[in-house]
Amino acid sequence: MALKYEDVIAKYEPALGLEVHVELGTASKMFCGCNTVFGAAANTQTCPICLGLPGALPVVNGKAIEYTIAIGLALNCSIAPYSRFARKNYFYPDMPKNFQTSQYDEPICANGYLDITIDTDEGSKDFRIEIERVHMEEDTGKSLHMGGSTGRIHGADYSLLDYNRAGIPLVEIVTKVINGCGKYAPEVARAYVSELRDILRSLGVSDVKMEQGSLRCDANVSLRPIGSEKLGTRSETKNVNS
Repeated sequence: MALKYEDVIAKYEPALGLEVHVELGTASKMFCGCNTVFGAAANTQTCPICLGLPGALPVVNGKAIEYTIAIGLALNCSIAPYSRFARKNYFYPDMPKNFQTSQYDEPICANGYLDITIDTDEGSKDFRIEIERVHMEEDTGKSLHMGGSTGRIHGADYSLLDYNRAGIPLVEIVTKVINGCGKYAPEVARAYVSELRDILRSLGVSDVKMEQGSLRCDANVSLRPIGSEKLGTRSETKNVNS
């Protein structure tokens, strides 16, 4: 028998972690000079660098670095004097290099916060969402699964690959664990993403069109008994983009 939301919230405390991915609005990709125009014909905005062909050497996009620093400052982050990229190795058809150039242990921006306000039954309530890091990486290509009824790989007759998006500058904004929301956890998550989207739009660093995937959110949620300090099993919902 399924429990009602009210019954669960009466016994358990939700803990949230949000990872927001933002495509930066630069004229060229992160490590090459290919265009980044949305909706161009498939595989017309590619080159040996973003396709990972042997001998191709990347050059970092300085404007993307500037945009990332601007985001970090707007989120009250510390800006690192030194940062580095690393290879995140995995094998999937939409990643032509078989690795993603990303950051983790030495991101450009870290330890910030964003204050939000939501309406509750008791009136307005303020929350401070702590930011763990703001780091750079490159986006993947796009898989198109053809012939099926759902557009997914399961049941498809064949798949097509479009690498126009591969290598577009991508910023990931990662929160620390968000506690103390109680039954208002959905409202807190929504308010945070909405406020963040408004900031990014005002900075002019991205068009933040969620319907086009310019802003996507991975939501990590766990439950623990009220009063417990141990986090529960985490469930992640990826690519919430509308």
